[in-house]
Amino acid sequence: MCGIIGVIGLSEAAPRLIESLRRLEYRGYDSAGIAVVTETGTQRRRAAGKIRQLESVVEEAPLSGRVGIGHTRWATHGAPTVDNAHPHTSGPVTVVHNGIIENFAELKAELIAGGHLFSSDTDTEVIAHLFDATLKSGLKAKDAFKAVLDRLNGAYALAIIVEGESNTLFGARRGSPLVVGWGEGEMFLGSDALAVGPFTNRVTYLEEGDWVVLTQDAADIHDAKGFRVNRPITTVSASAALVEKGAYRHFMEKEVHEQPESVQRTLSAYLDPVAKSARADIKAAIDFNSVARIQIIACGTAYYAGCIAKYAFEKVAGLPVDVEVASEFRYRTPAMTPGTLGLAVSQSGETADTLAALRWCKGEGLKTAALVNVHTSTMAREADLMWPTHAGPEIGVASTKAFTAQLAALLSLAVAAAAQRGRIDATEEARLVQCLLETSGLIAEALLMDPDVQRITYELSKARDVIYLGRGAMYPLALEGALKLKEISYIHAEGYAAGELKHGPIALIDENTPVVVIAPDDELFEKTASNVQEVAARGGRVVMITDAPQKVPSLSGDAAKTLKIVKGPTCDPFVAPLVYAVPIQLLAYHTAVHKGTDVDQPRNLAKSVTVE
Repeated sequence: MCGIIGVIGLSEAAPRLIESLRRLEYRGYDSAGIAVVTETGTQRRRAAGKIRQLESVVEEAPLSGRVGIGHTRWATHGAPTVDNAHPHTSGPVTVVHNGIIENFAELKAELIAGGHLFSSDTDTEVIAHLFDATLKSGLKAKDAFKAVLDRLNGAYALAIIVEGESNTLFGARRGSPLVVGWGEGEMFLGSDALAVGPFTNRVTYLEEGDWVVLTQDAADIHDAKGFRVNRPITTVSASAALVEKGAYRHFMEKEVHEQPESVQRTLSAYLDPVAKSARADIKAAIDFNSVARIQIIACGTAYYAGCIAKYAFEKVAGLPVDVEVASEFRYRTPAMTPGTLGLAVSQSGETADTLAALRWCKGEGLKTAALVNVHTSTMAREADLMWPTHAGPEIGVASTKAFTAQLAALLSLAVAAAAQRGRIDATEEARLVQCLLETSGLIAEALLMDPDVQRITYELSKARDVIYLGRGAMYPLALEGALKLKEISYIHAEGYAAGELKHGPIALIDENTPVVVIAPDDELFEKTASNVQEVAARGGRVVMITDAPQKVPSLSGDAAKTLKIVKGPTCDPFVAPLVYAVPIQLLAYHTAVHKGTDVDQPRNLAKSVTVE
């Protein structure tokens, strides 16, 4: 969610801070601000809305100085106003913060009793006032910083400037990621490697509880107990080309069209195209014979990827799988059976609820794995096994290529599990691997559906409610389709198992409620087609996505006018969720474009949810 950048540089800080904040727009935000150490002290510029509003403010009142911090805020405590925008200040202290300070109310009451006056509704401002008060007690800045951290409960990533501490930045992380960037005679702090990417590709990932004091050419890093520690410097690739839209109108559109490549990259990490089997190193990393069940924990789109994977693991590998929303899992004291593998699925590897659930599994003595797109993320470092996806940077808030990369990896792991457990022989393993290897071409074929999908979305964009239906593994894909439409078009949508239609949802069907049916040609097709007839008979407008239009029963009279068929590519049912994700994404995308919404940065949403 929120983005952080800090600079101790050799050139003007303000334009560099804004350049970095632009890179962080993908994280989701509703206000932005910067602070720069000038000749007359630390000065702030803040704005509600997008970076362009902040740029206008800075143009009207320029800032000159080489040290500064910047922030994009996603509102938690307090509305998205200028007063609540970061940075926040008290006395000599200026701070930006990602996360939530859980004991802010208690600290705020204490500080107000001590004479401090607050100017915002945020929890973050408490940090500035607490640091200010601690400095006034006589402690030096470094010691005061540690004393402040010891009093904060909750999650945070911090970047702080203290007047009088020339060319110094203070940073800390607990529950939210923070990286140190190493330049030539200059240093940086960022919420991820992309934040510091315009300035350096050499970064240090701070570990949980770490805090740091940066000077112009050094990083003094301490762990949570205050001991000085060394953390490795990693060279990362953050090419600017990866975060440009190119010829596409939106990042989401670009990322939908990148899926043939991103899925292929991910499959290549798991499958051996010559041997037609799961890669030997994947099989060597874990013996699925020793796994009694898999507990998948995830949030949002990653949760639906896990739900689809459940069908694959149980059908081909005979391996029981439970899938649970991480925010519920961590609070219900789940009963874990011996031999359970705790599998966290997350694009960023920093999702707060999923990370907490992963840590709970580790605390219970379970073997853990993390399926992540950011290979240096906290989950990747803390899990016993790291299973990578290779989607590349995903800028659009609504996940597309990260979702299909997760599916590609999970389906590949299901094949590996099935082979290890003796549920399939070498011939069937080769067949399933070949099906997976063909999906990149099938996804490219599915992208050719774009004009057909676009033609039906103008009418869809006028709807108030939309229902999605699917059977088998298409049911969680229906849930994902409904989520995508809600996320970026703001149309209310719900996904249902098609067989549940008669158990309540059919009451919602009328001529004003479009029904999107995902129906590839599989063993459940005829049952799904009968549901289409039920919807059409009640005047419902049906959009049917299928590769078997010739098998759809003929409808008569007015019912025939309600049915629109979009033909998709023919594929094996095992990989159908990967392929049919594409038209579902295109449907949401074009509907949102017709409505004129902010496709890449939908309201109230954030890319990486690093707070509860």
